[in-house]
Amino acid sequence: MSKKFLVVICGPTAVGKTSLAIELALKFNTEIISADSRQFFREMNIGTAKPTQEQLVQVKHHFINSLSVADEYNAGEYEKDALIILEKIFLKKNIAILAGGSGLYINALCSGFDSVPPSDKDVREKIIEQYKKEGIEYLRAALKKTDKEYYSKVDLSNPHRMIRAIEVFLITGKPFSQFRKGKKQKRNFSILKTGLNVEREELYKRINARVDQMMNRGLPEEVKSLAKQQHSNALNTVGYKELFEHLEGKISLQAAIEKIKQNTRHFAKRQLTWFKRDKEIKWFAPYEEARIIQHIHTAMSEK
Repeated sequence: MSKKFLVVICGPTAVGKTSLAIELALKFNTEIISADSRQFFREMNIGTAKPTQEQLVQVKHHFINSLSVADEYNAGEYEKDALIILEKIFLKKNIAILAGGSGLYINALCSGFDSVPPSDKDVREKIIEQYKKEGIEYLRAALKKTDKEYYSKVDLSNPHRMIRAIEVFLITGKPFSQFRKGKKQKRNFSILKTGLNVEREELYKRINARVDQMMNRGLPEEVKSLAKQQHSNALNTVGYKELFEHLEGKISLQAAIEKIKQNTRHFAKRQLTWFKRDKEIKWFAPYEEARIIQHIHTAMSEK
């Protein structure tokens, strides 16, 4: 049986992962598994920079538009679902592409996701109630007190993840980070990790230009159409939460746009911090397609 390879394309938002992934999928005649957790939700199109309809026709994508914003989904479920899809791809192909910027989901598929205690509705509701009263600073303070290690790594603008970590501590008495140190799962395929990055100034220009493009494409209208579902976890994300503030009359449209740009830049910085810890990633500029393809060929021949 031929060896099977999962080629990972990761990096910060707006760096060019989608275009490269499609180019590689066409080159190797294969399919793409999305590892961008925001693109899973079918109601969120403009603000998540999903592949265009033309791009989706070019190459088969998995996990794009697979969920509703009302659905709960986590990295553990993603690992199980993605492995099933990957097995099906490998029946026909020797290579599959995993592309996205959600480090937790990439890690779940590549290394396995640790077993975490199930949720406790009562405990969770108490945390959420306190969060609604005191805001996100309550979650940050509680997490820092109970789990400094996870506090130093988690997205501190993501209340969903902080709530879950605090909940696990209150249920078990153990820090959430202790449940994330399980043994790396052995996979029956080889993994080649490719990271994309550019100089910070160039990345910030790309981010700002993308936000302007999203606004021109109708992001405010998309957010307005989702107002009734505003409190879904999926919508508590950059590009949506700032425009909800605007719709509520808290800030001007221009201020919302500037906040989206700023928060997206911060998000990109956190993504890079996450990925830079992974020494298996080989880094390239997004325009180095020929070098990346050569690297993949060389790495596969050495496996």
